Parts: sequence; C-alpha cells; structure tokens
Amino acid sequence: METDVSLSAVLSRELTPSSAPPLHWQHLTVLVVEDHSTYRALMGWFLKKLGLGHHLVGDGQHGLAALAERPFDLVISDCQMPLMDGYTMSRAIRLREHANAQRRVPIIALTGNLVHDDPQRCRDAGMDAWLLKPLSLEQLHGVLALWLPGPATIAPSAIAPVPWPTRAGLIETFGDARVVDQMLTSLLCEAREDSAALAHARQALDAPLTAERLHRLVGSLAFLGVAELELRGMSLIERIHTHGIVLSKQQLDAFQEDLRAYLRYLGAL
Repeated sequence: METDVSLSAVLSRELTPSSAPPLHWQHLTVLVVEDHSTYRALMGWFLKKLGLGHHLVGDGQHGLAALAERPFDLVISDCQMPLMDGYTMSRAIRLREHANAQRRVPIIALTGNLVHDDPQRCRDAGMDAWLLKPLSLEQLHGVLALWLPGPATIAPSAIAPVPWPTRAGLIETFGDARVVDQMLTSLLCEAREDSAALAHARQALDAPLTAERLHRLVGSLAFLGVAELELRGMSLIERIHTHGIVLSKQQLDAFQEDLRAYLRYLGAL
C-alpha cells in the first residue's frame, strides 16, 4: 500500500490538458485498481475531468471480477496491493485473454517506486506502460492518448521532438546505475528478439502476430519515454488491424528503420 498522499496538493497542480480530450472518449471506460482510497478518488476525479467513464476497485481480485462482468477499454493498476497485487492480476488478465481469444486490453502500471516496481518487472507481468505518483492530469492525459483505442488525439507530426534518454537521465529516474544496466540489457535483448519475430510475421503476412510483436516493441519504448516512436507504433498497430500488412508496408519499413537506429543508440549508452 502506497504512503499517504495529499489530495489538495495534487489537485493544486495544473489540471488543464494541453489539448482537449477527443469526443469518442465519452464512450470509453477505464478500470482503476488502487488500494489507497484517496488516490482512488483522485483517479476517478481525473478520469471524470477527461470525460471518461470509469470504475474503481481496491485490489486485483475485484479488478478481475470487474473485467469478468464487462469489457473495459483500459486498466490502470497500482502494483503493490493486499489480497492480489497488480502483477498477479495482470498475468491473470493476459492468461484469460489468451484462453478466450479476447482482444488485449492495455494495462498501465501506477507506482510510486520505480526501483521496486521497475519497468521490466511490469512488462514481464504483461503491463504496457507506467505512471509515476504523484500523478498530474497532464501526465495521465498523455498516456491515455497513446493507449486508449480510437484515433490519436494528435498526429505524430504535431508532437514536439523529445530528446532520446541519456544514461545520466536514466540513472536519475531509476535511482541506480545497476538497475539501469540490467533494464537496458533486458529491454534490448527482448526488443531484438521481437524485431526478428516481427520480420518473420511480416514475411508470413500474419497480421495478428505482426500487431502483437509491434505491441511488445511499443511497450519497450513506453518505459523509456520515447513519445514519438510510441505514438507511431500505436498508430501502426491500428492500421494493421484495419488495412493489413501489405497496405502498411511503407509505414512498417520506416518504423523498423527508425527503431533499429534507436536500439543502436541504447546499446551504446
């Protein structure tokens, strides 16, 4: 259970997103799994402010029960909770989706400790990205814009360029050089394996597997904050679902070329 948070202090932050939420968000619903009652209320207030339907529960068991009763468009879950934590719940969700051939719901980790709840542990559990407490409405809006279904709120060309992460910046974020080295080694290994699998899926014209491997690659980018590549990857996944592989060849080629350049950069950090 996370340490207490001052609701008034968080609400005193800037609460107006840089761009208005898209109208189709009014038809989407987010499941929030958070054991801290104050933060649970805060998340509900944020989601209401963004025009999103939402359902709030206090642990992973209730989260699984809620997902069994109705579909949700996205799940935000605390990592450390009593009864069932976010990792166990996420693994159970992925097993259920696979067994029932269900569409993958995005799961966003909500944590106040990036050392204990490190990104690789989140990814291994089936989570797609993370949000760090204390959370602002602006930060929540940005992550939801990437992971909620439907058209992106802004075109990739409209995103301000964000510098690629530096080693010093990663150490400052994650708090320990050894954690950074382990994370980069693991992410690079998985990204290269997923890139090879993506190439085979493309060659076989297997659209579902191509989208799945792209999803894993986008998850790697999400944990390092590469917004432009993230958004392009998510848009490409939607395009493949809609138009297939052949009609997405140009976009796939460009994305893979830029991704290879980014992985080479990370390998040199």
